[in-house]
Amino acid sequence: MYRTFFLCLILVSSSVSYVASQEYATYVNPFIGTSNFGATFPGPIAPRGMASISPFNVAGKQNKLEKDSRWLSNPYVNENTFLTGFSQVNLSGVGCPDLGVILLMPTTGHIETNHLKYGTTYSNEIAKAGYYSNTLNKYQIKTEFTASKRVGVSKFTFPKGQSNILINLGLGLTNEEGAMVQIISSTEIEGMRSVGSFCYNSPEDAYPVYFVAKFSKPANEFGAWKKPRSYSGEEAKWMTYNGKTRLMEQTTKMVVGDSIGSYFSYHFDKEETVEVKIGVSYVSIENARENLEIETSNKSFDAIYKETFNAWNTLLSRVKVTGGTDEDKINFYTALYHTLIHPNTLNDSNGDYPEIKTGKVGNTSGTRYTVFSLWDTYRNLHQLMSLVYPEQQSDMVKSMLAMYDENGWLPKWELNSTETFTMVGDPASIVISDTYLKGIQDFDVQKAYTAMLKSANQTQNNPLRPGLKNYLEKGYLTTDTKGSVSTTQEYNASDFAIAMLAKELGHKNDYKTYKKRSISYRKLFDSDYKLLRPRNADGSFYKPFDPLAGANFTENIGFIEGNAWQYAFMAPQDIKGLINLMGGDKSFVKQLQKVFDTNQFDMANEPDIAYPFLFNYVKGEAWRSQKLVRELTNRYFQNKPAGLPGNDDTGTMSAWLVYAMMGIYPASIGDNVYQITSPVFDTIEIQLDSKYYSGKTLKIQTKNNSKENIYIQSIKLNGKPLNRYWVTHSELVDGAVLELEMGNHPKK
Repeated sequence: MYRTFFLCLILVSSSVSYVASQEYATYVNPFIGTSNFGATFPGPIAPRGMASISPFNVAGKQNKLEKDSRWLSNPYVNENTFLTGFSQVNLSGVGCPDLGVILLMPTTGHIETNHLKYGTTYSNEIAKAGYYSNTLNKYQIKTEFTASKRVGVSKFTFPKGQSNILINLGLGLTNEEGAMVQIISSTEIEGMRSVGSFCYNSPEDAYPVYFVAKFSKPANEFGAWKKPRSYSGEEAKWMTYNGKTRLMEQTTKMVVGDSIGSYFSYHFDKEETVEVKIGVSYVSIENARENLEIETSNKSFDAIYKETFNAWNTLLSRVKVTGGTDEDKINFYTALYHTLIHPNTLNDSNGDYPEIKTGKVGNTSGTRYTVFSLWDTYRNLHQLMSLVYPEQQSDMVKSMLAMYDENGWLPKWELNSTETFTMVGDPASIVISDTYLKGIQDFDVQKAYTAMLKSANQTQNNPLRPGLKNYLEKGYLTTDTKGSVSTTQEYNASDFAIAMLAKELGHKNDYKTYKKRSISYRKLFDSDYKLLRPRNADGSFYKPFDPLAGANFTENIGFIEGNAWQYAFMAPQDIKGLINLMGGDKSFVKQLQKVFDTNQFDMANEPDIAYPFLFNYVKGEAWRSQKLVRELTNRYFQNKPAGLPGNDDTGTMSAWLVYAMMGIYPASIGDNVYQITSPVFDTIEIQLDSKYYSGKTLKIQTKNNSKENIYIQSIKLNGKPLNRYWVTHSELVDGAVLELEMGNHPKK
């Protein structure tokens, strides 16, 4: 199978050709992360888009990884070869399946509604920012796709003869069921597909995604199909259609069911193209139609693609890099691209969105964001948004507070106005506090503070902090609670964030209370192992204790998605305290280095991703961070489908790479400090926002930088020597110039 990615300064496709000038979006390779369970997809999406198109190749035994044969959270796997359509709403880099529905599929010949029969292999794949194309081998149809924020746009080039466009509403990434379709005319279809059950929990919270599809040419014939379940028993004998698909030709009646769909057929006497625009909405069919009209009416495929490409280029150009190789730039800008997919837009063009839990329709004049994978993203992605895209981060916080108004709680892992309650901890508090302390303060901070205190103190029916009563009484969760150690650590981090916000707002007593609470993880420290260890309800350490148990996402007493080594240093609020707890600098460094020397470091998961930067906290040991970060960057992040270490976690792994390649990283919380390491590029320039920051350019410059010269010899900040390996947020956003002189030997 031929797969390709074009990098050029003159952007050329079969449908668009124009001269590019400093077009950073040309460095984006959407195939990165489509293998090795990175869970990204190569199809088009606008920045923070609601609509997205992905080739759907995870159905059918012809594929190496099939959606029902194992846990699979993505609609596309690069090594798969059998395609059954193009889904119109998708998630990027998540660990649980959802969406991946409304499958559009072009075919030729007679109408076939079984996806395993009409599916095909494909070739000539091309993926770029805002564009995807391939050739369907069975039919010799060229497919092309682009998208606006709420509309997916498809272009099919058909050969001579009968050609068909199917919309399959029965097939999807998960096994959630229920749909409706109605043909309005020979050029328009409307309908709905039920989705939800993220991680297959909370199935009662399934919700509809509405759509309207418009075709550029009227069909010669059209219709719908429905396949009922197979029944047995006496009555079933009378069902001539029992378990059989029935076609309803030329019907304009509403069709409702599980395995349903519609078709448009054409009779072409020469090669012809048909464009299909599909507007989506989580509110109503009327809004889906309005989204389609406002964003794409009277616009050609090429014009929509150019708008989306330019939107990507505008956002990506906030960070300009020079030096490094083309491969470095591809990895960097693709990572930045992946951080700009989620959280994504939930509201329609008129501001409508479904409220969480209430069943009502809300309205916003800004952007209502959704897909808050906060257990992942609180560690680095939101800090990156605050630094580079503060206007987006502001709306993200406002979205969280609107959820609190609607639901009574801040979000934990919110998806399209449903709360999945996936993972542990109370991460929204960390994100909101960090955002405010970074100077993004145009939201109701008193409401935010009230919401944070509620989750930190309500001991009954608290969905964000289960086991809170135990935590408040003992300072830690016991083995009676799943993931007791790691959940204690998460509660500690949130309490520290509350303490820092309390201090900023002048609540001195609250500051003392929550700061004290934030270090209670120390009660779980076992000095014999120099690791955190689960405690039983009676206070005794849990036995038998295996520090290695829990790696590779296996079940383990005390830890969530990790083992004792991978959680040993996860105290971003108390790193200096942890150093003392472990016996001082030498003991800390020895234990931390052991994580890497014994292969306990897991680059593919969140709890330990800040560990490579922690050597900076010990004088004379920062060289270890510089060496490790460069090694990890080169080993785990590459310009190929398997170029992510694992699940991108809605951009968290990509955010790690963006920071690492720039040479700074927010390893701690609450202090607005970035650790300095070895940048990959000669120059990094970040255009700072003029509303929230100085509006100047932040520059990170290196001298003598190369693949060999990875060690920092000296640092200057605004021309003055900087005798530390960290810099504050306020120093950077004032328009700093950070100069690093590099060499090939460690400076100890």
